[in-house]
Amino acid sequence: MTELSRRAAALRALHRPGDPLILPNAWDPGSARAVVAAGFPAVATSSAAVAEALGHADGEATPVGELFAAIARITAAAPVPVTADLERGYGLRPAELVERLLAAGAVGCNIEDSDPRTREVSDVEEQAELLAGIRAAARAAGVDLVLNARVDVHLRAYGPAEERLAEAVRRGRRYLAAGADCVYPILLADPEQIRELVTEVAAPVNILARPGAPAPAELAALGVARISYGSGLYAATRARLAGMLAAIRAGDEATP
Repeated sequence: MTELSRRAAALRALHRPGDPLILPNAWDPGSARAVVAAGFPAVATSSAAVAEALGHADGEATPVGELFAAIARITAAAPVPVTADLERGYGLRPAELVERLLAAGAVGCNIEDSDPRTREVSDVEEQAELLAGIRAAARAAGVDLVLNARVDVHLRAYGPAEERLAEAVRRGRRYLAAGADCVYPILLADPEQIRELVTEVAAPVNILARPGAPAPAELAALGVARISYGSGLYAATRARLAGMLAAIRAGDEATP
């Protein structure tokens, strides 16, 4: 556990507001090696990309054993800290989730606060209890996992639009109190709202890089501590492959 503890501490230290950790999400050993070779100091997985690469749909449709085996292959290929997207935990109790995650070699995880099957936003206290359980299990195991608490009020269009930022702040603060290290208001893209959330939660904030969101340099200026790319790189890779296949099928020259 000594090496895992070292990697967890290194991953946590990379969350610096104003100097964000950039995470181009990987889905297999090859993509993880590419991330490391490009000079990034940590690797994050994407649940959607891993699921599709394994032949499953996103939304906890991947069998748990396959999921953690995939994570283990990624950690074996990457000599840097790895954080895994675990959706809402695949129905695992906190102790088992932590045990499987550490056995796979990962030292951080994303946990989202909506049900990936029903898309309903979870009760805030129920989610806080889940996060607190994961934090307690990690400490009992001797590895202080980096816990990224995803807030889905924008993704799920939860409540009146004018109240979503306040709800994201409320949830973020509660999740941090429960033991989360970082708050991830997925799909939040308005610069002023990002700045306000960063100020109000007073802790590391993760923003999804996507079309319509501020560029990484602007996110850094807003005080963001972590920027992830979700399934974006996987989708771009698939699109490039589809274009090459179409060219080959048409008899055109297709070069990598």
